[in-house]
Amino acid sequence: MEKFDINTLVRENVKTLKPYSSARDEFEDFDTADMIFLDANENPFENGVNRYPDPQQNNVKQVLAKQKGINLNQILLGNGSDEVLDLLFRAFCEPKKDNIISLPPTYGMYSVLANINDVENKEVLLSEDFQPKVDQILEAVDANTKILFLCSPNNPTGNSFSDESVVALLQNFKGLVVIDEAYIDFSKKESWINELDEYPNLVITQTLSKAYGLAGIRLGICYASAAVISVLNKIKPPYNVNELTQQRAGLRLKETAKINTEIAAIIAQREQLLKVLLNMKFVEKIYPTEANFILVKVDDANKRYDELIAKGIVIRNRTTQALCENCLRLTIGTEAENKKLIEALKLLN
Repeated sequence: MEKFDINTLVRENVKTLKPYSSARDEFEDFDTADMIFLDANENPFENGVNRYPDPQQNNVKQVLAKQKGINLNQILLGNGSDEVLDLLFRAFCEPKKDNIISLPPTYGMYSVLANINDVENKEVLLSEDFQPKVDQILEAVDANTKILFLCSPNNPTGNSFSDESVVALLQNFKGLVVIDEAYIDFSKKESWINELDEYPNLVITQTLSKAYGLAGIRLGICYASAAVISVLNKIKPPYNVNELTQQRAGLRLKETAKINTEIAAIIAQREQLLKVLLNMKFVEKIYPTEANFILVKVDDANKRYDELIAKGIVIRNRTTQALCENCLRLTIGTEAENKKLIEALKLLN
């Protein structure tokens, strides 16, 4: 691809922005055991959270950098992936002028954030087998198209996008290509993190909410070039990730064996549920999945959703989404939860 210059994408006001400098940004000495902190107007009585958290979350980033084989300056952490996505809009998309491209059916926050930031969202539907239509995507690009969002594995469809399609878009799209890998841990495909040095316009978002089981602490991760991360750091709130989240994430990230065991259990339950669904008369189609959920097309999604609710089981009705008429999304639960779901499904058969 042509030489990529991040400055051609950054909003003019962001280029000249002087970020807020917090007390903890100005004092960066890590050997603080004997220091007396009278710089941040904090309550001095120690209770574990009376001090402001590390604004750069260095302890968590050090673990991630080692695990992913990248540098600290290629990582940004946010209050959930939604904050990371919002920062991308605010850094690179001029309201009422710029636009982004998303590929329905996909994660709904791309559209929501576009509306919040007053940025046009050009939607290019996926193909019938839920793959990007590369030619149509590139035809939709204009001089003000700043970001292309790819969710792979995709939500709500569960499938990953082909490597050929992603490479074609990375090579030919002149803006940022954001690959949302919230479900990558359940897939056999490798993360695109390994290609960060190859494609300077590549941005990857991941989360601790799915495979790591930390949805409640809200921690999202952005991996990109140091240049992109530097821009996002200029506009992020100074203390966007709280102390309790940093502590809990740091502990959980080190539980690699336990995490891998849980991922394997979820995948095993997914495969069991797939076999059962094959024998359900009301299931018309089962879509391939590389996530911790299964999308199925049924005879009547509203009816089947209500029937499962009546049996105490809450799933997601996706029938209103593009290309998902009469589709239900089933998240993979524990073995006991999966057993109850299967029993309920058999009663509907």
